[in-house]
Amino acid sequence: MSDTNYLDWPFFEPRHAELARALDDWSRTNISFEHGHDVDAECRALVRKLGQGGWLAHAVGGTAVGGAGEAIDTRSICLIRETLARHSGLADFAFAMQGLGSGAISLAGSAEQKQAYLPRVARGEAISAFALSEPEAGSDVAAMQCAARIDGDHAVLDGEKTWISNGGIADFYVVFARSGEAPGSRGISAFIVDAGTPGFEIAERIEVIAPHPLARLRFTNCRVPLSRRVGAAGEGFKVAMRTLDVFRTSVAAAALGFARRALDEALLRATTRRMFNQTLADFQLTQAKLAQMATTIDSAALLVYRAAWQRDQGRPVTREAAMAKMAATEGAQQVIDAALQMWGGMGVVSEQPVERLYREIRALRIYEGATEVQQLIIARELLRDVTSASAN
Repeated sequence: MSDTNYLDWPFFEPRHAELARALDDWSRTNISFEHGHDVDAECRALVRKLGQGGWLAHAVGGTAVGGAGEAIDTRSICLIRETLARHSGLADFAFAMQGLGSGAISLAGSAEQKQAYLPRVARGEAISAFALSEPEAGSDVAAMQCAARIDGDHAVLDGEKTWISNGGIADFYVVFARSGEAPGSRGISAFIVDAGTPGFEIAERIEVIAPHPLARLRFTNCRVPLSRRVGAAGEGFKVAMRTLDVFRTSVAAAALGFARRALDEALLRATTRRMFNQTLADFQLTQAKLAQMATTIDSAALLVYRAAWQRDQGRPVTREAAMAKMAATEGAQQVIDAALQMWGGMGVVSEQPVERLYREIRALRIYEGATEVQQLIIARELLRDVTSASAN
């Protein structure tokens, strides 16, 4: 690992530092920053490796079903994602989607659902997916149109989902659909849909700048047993938000990992690249940029691990998680751009580390709530506090 001083911060317990260092050692010999052209196959292989290494146990809640603890530990999730992101963006993706895809089951699933799905997720034997977004319902989840009609002991799903990570390779999907118990977000339910269920198809595979499995899903008269409903009828929005609350902070942690790798690459370039009879690091302009990069990373890290610590203490974390995601993803974009600038022409050569980081970071400023949405969340929470104080 590069800078490990943050592991001594009071947000962490000794087990967290041990986890981060052990994963860093494992990553050096088991995963690679580069990947080939068959991203689906590589993602499947990474899920198996992460499961065999025992790391996916941290993405699952409940020791009886393969989890590392009774509840998902947010600090552990964040440290794992930060560490994996420094070594491989695709490995970070593979880990995160196992947690996000099965998170609703960990948090709100029945005992039967947990036993049927979570042990296989933890072992890396089943790939999971979280199907919430739609063509006209991304950040505005309440605008969801995918419908679930109850027919006896089944729910019949009709509609589409898009931007679904692991779409096309997942073994099961937790799908959120409008079930109609009440208007808006109060009438949404969650269902587990196995790949291969009649009426469910992959409508389109989506290619993005940092390749990973992504797809648009289509449901046409797709019958799902009501025993596969996760949580109570009409409680799907709450289940989705609880799941995102766990993993939104970890998106910020992944951005930290990318930023730390970029700083390492910048330091390597600055201390080895010779110009005008000195190294790049000898220029004051370079030193100022390195100082800004390091400060940006530490500032974001403090917000990330404050949010993770707060959630693990059972405290409200909506505002803190939004601050962490905004600061870490926007800051990482700045750090990576500065690192690429130091590498000059080599920085834009395809598959060079900083070029890949440049592509990897861009999506993090959008998914699981774009930066602008995080700003709205933070302002809403601030204004709510003011209104509550005035009322009292």
